[in-house]
Amino acid sequence: MAEMRLVVAGAGGRMGRTLVKAIAETKGFRLAGALEDARSPLIGWDAGRLAGLGDNGVKLAADAAPLLAQADGIVDFTAPVATVAFAALAAKGRKVHIIGTTGLSAADEAKIKDAAKSAVIVKSGNMSLGVNLLAALTRRVAKTLDASFDIEILEMHHNQKVDAPSGTALLLGHAAAEGRGIDLDQRKVASRDGHTGARKAGDIGFATLRGGSVVGEHSVIFAGQAERIELVHKAEDRMIFARGALHAAAWAREQKPGLYSMADVLGLKDF
Repeated sequence: MAEMRLVVAGAGGRMGRTLVKAIAETKGFRLAGALEDARSPLIGWDAGRLAGLGDNGVKLAADAAPLLAQADGIVDFTAPVATVAFAALAAKGRKVHIIGTTGLSAADEAKIKDAAKSAVIVKSGNMSLGVNLLAALTRRVAKTLDASFDIEILEMHHNQKVDAPSGTALLLGHAAAEGRGIDLDQRKVASRDGHTGARKAGDIGFATLRGGSVVGEHSVIFAGQAERIELVHKAEDRMIFARGALHAAAWAREQKPGLYSMADVLGLKDF
């Protein structure tokens, strides 16, 4: 099969540069374009040089349409407004769209779902293979243990992260809620401060830490009477997210239009 030609959105950022590097190092993929916000001072820079690879001849550009027209898909760890726009372009061209963007609103999610009628979209709050296995384990443990085990999710990221709880924490929260057969939006407790009263049975709590250069750490805690189970994942390098995204892209290439998750990619839906 011919190499899969991918456009990297946000190619000037930390995750974008990691994706450019991953594509260069992974057999079966080719960088077909590199995108940045039109206001970025990096427009016109060589994507390979920014990724520490040396010049590769692919310059950062602001116009996605012509690049995507010549590609098989786009990998997108950017911002909600940009992601929704890329989804519309992917739908128009019936392309693959891999979404690692977090902080999406309900309205954004609806637009992405609509775009998936024509595009093959894989969307996840975390593209790491390990994190998605953790989510499957979380769902299974939540289903197995009764409500006497309280569920708390703790996450820590670097001091530049702008959304909280993290997309990964919410991914894990949804997995726990699914295992319990409840609606996360109705039972989520995202912060505690002051005189909050006793913890309500059945709630799923979130705690957020920010500091330094932490790539990402997540714990799902099942706290019962006199015993506690903790499921933990620690990310040490952004490359794990890039590799997961490329794994998803290769899988998506063979699928019909639709909205998929990493659980679909990894065959974990019925775990």
